Amino acid sequence: MSRGYADLHLHTVASDGTVTVAEQIRRAKTVALSCISITDHDVISDDIMARVETIDGIEVIAGVEIKADFDGITGEILGYFVDPKDGELRRFLSGMEAARIERMEIMIDRCRQELDIEIGLDDVRAVAGGNLGRPHLARVLVAKGVVADFSEAFSRLLRRGAPCYAPIEKDDFRSVVNVVHRAGGVACLAHPCLMRVESWDGFLDELLAGGVDGLETIYPYDPSGRSLTIDPRILRTLAEKRGFLESGGSDDHGPDSTKESIGVVRLAYEHVEALRNALPVPI
Repeated sequence: MSRGYADLHLHTVASDGTVTVAEQIRRAKTVALSCISITDHDVISDDIMARVETIDGIEVIAGVEIKADFDGITGEILGYFVDPKDGELRRFLSGMEAARIERMEIMIDRCRQELDIEIGLDDVRAVAGGNLGRPHLARVLVAKGVVADFSEAFSRLLRRGAPCYAPIEKDDFRSVVNVVHRAGGVACLAHPCLMRVESWDGFLDELLAGGVDGLETIYPYDPSGRSLTIDPRILRTLAEKRGFLESGGSDDHGPDSTKESIGVVRLAYEHVEALRNALPVPI
């Protein structure tokens, strides 16, 4: 008997989303999902109390999306079923929070110089519910009338290579995977088809050797909006040959955000069960 569908990539106000965990659960119900994972950037919401729990009829998996360096390639690891109270994971994420603050201060300084405006860290904190990210800075720039909307903020000022952009310090992906595993979770590569990979065969072999458990092959990829480095169908075939698990999610950030997409991805529950069966620390 089918246990419905899942979305294993959702954000909240704990990072750069616009809704709370409770609101994401309500939204998940409206699109007939039975399971979700809250995967905020480099942080776990205080509202997530257990590795997995049922809240208002929805199975909620504790997750996190962690920035990582893949031997010179920028990407992110999705950790699923992690223990929110794990000491090592909490210390690691605290370090990432500090790196985000340092990065934001650099970007703010560049905005001052580039735009000749008065702006400070407190301005960005005032619109952020948790970890600081570029969308929060974009909201401030819109409010100050420097740009018309989010799209202009990113395309003109905050995208990679733009005048106000600054990179964030990232750990090697192998270290990130180890932290996820020691917190009881499984580690999947987030939206891989968007990564700037030249040799996918070699890259996938390195991921496998580095302990990555799965790939997020089911994702709202949009070739017209951003070029893909590999067709998702081809990547899925390559991943299956190597025994990677399969994950999927909408990467929804909520209404009035950079991406409102809940319900676009409906991951068959069998993939959730496969991820659960691969846990280093069973639930």
